[in-house]
Amino acid sequence: MEINLVDQDQYARAGAPHDQLRWLRANEPVHWHEGEQEPGWPGFWAVTRHEDVVHISRRSELFSSAKKLALFDEMPEEARALQRLMMLNQDPPEHTRRRSLVNRGFTPRQIGVLEEHIRDICHALVDEALAKGGADFVTDIAAPLPLYVICELLGAPVEDRDKLFQWSNRMIGADDPDYAASPEEGGAAAMEVYAYANRLAAKRREEPGDDLVTKLLQPGEDGESLTQDEFDLFVLLLVVAGNETTRNAASGGMLALFEHPEQWERLVRDPSLARTAADEIVRWVSPVNLFRRTATRDLTLRDKQIKEGDKVVVFYSSANRDEDVFDRPASFDIGRDPNPHIGFGGGGAHFCLGNHLAKLELRVLFEVVAERMPGLRRSGDAKRLRSYFINGIKTLPVQV
Repeated sequence: MEINLVDQDQYARAGAPHDQLRWLRANEPVHWHEGEQEPGWPGFWAVTRHEDVVHISRRSELFSSAKKLALFDEMPEEARALQRLMMLNQDPPEHTRRRSLVNRGFTPRQIGVLEEHIRDICHALVDEALAKGGADFVTDIAAPLPLYVICELLGAPVEDRDKLFQWSNRMIGADDPDYAASPEEGGAAAMEVYAYANRLAAKRREEPGDDLVTKLLQPGEDGESLTQDEFDLFVLLLVVAGNETTRNAASGGMLALFEHPEQWERLVRDPSLARTAADEIVRWVSPVNLFRRTATRDLTLRDKQIKEGDKVVVFYSSANRDEDVFDRPASFDIGRDPNPHIGFGGGGAHFCLGNHLAKLELRVLFEVVAERMPGLRRSGDAKRLRSYFINGIKTLPVQV
């Protein structure tokens, strides 16, 4: 079988290449993937089985996020130096220090108090869609929800959500003609987020509030706090990770429910299934398709000799459909329990900080949509993001 796991056009047409991933899991779960001169990236080891993705995720000392960063694309060393201030691109012990500072704003108790606010947001979004009679599920419902929540967390004005939406699209959509003309435009959007975070921090230093920004700027019990650069990059990570993942899980989940109408009917009959549906949606959609690691020494993985410095890429879309782990992995089942998916990462240092928040947003959203829009149906084709990094949907027209 011809293998190309990073064909942007494939993802735009039909999403992750599940036929190729299935073949690799069965025949060559650690596969040497040839590189390409254009756009210019080296060959890499593609890792497709659940067990191996978990192993790599939990062994930061063997598979580094910092050496050449966690993103797939190549970057000059001077650019990497700045990116290493972001938790995503750090290894312990530096990552451990940073995460302990940021954790203060993401405890289950802190997140739990947001539930009623999130429910109010969902009802308001549904009200607007019902008033219009039709909507784009992505831009009218799935995208605004996490943006409203991020504004709430940051103590930022709700009207800033449109700016956050545009910045996020430009940063993750550099290879999609609808979102960005060039990678440079994505870089410009990132600089705008840095400047925005600076202004936010300055305001909260003068006027502390009951929000995440204030908590992160104040020294912790050990007297440590985030530097300005660290804070700016955390806001950047929140704007992308806290927005894109939830938004694409929600829109991808709604598309899956349209494509499996019997599951939609189950949810309408029993909205309490939204709790297990949230996890099944994350498994099925795998909003983040892949991350990159770099081998820190020569090692062996499933009889393959990996050299120090080799690029190793883990595919969550594949691991979440591993036949050795999931019963009927190609079936979308909103009641699936247990569901050991790794849509929030395979554990270890980089397990998703916002997983409680994401699951809460998805659960409440699908409870509200099932209760209030039982006749919801698709009124046009979904349009996918041209990206091998994010399994994204740009538009999903619906009729209510």
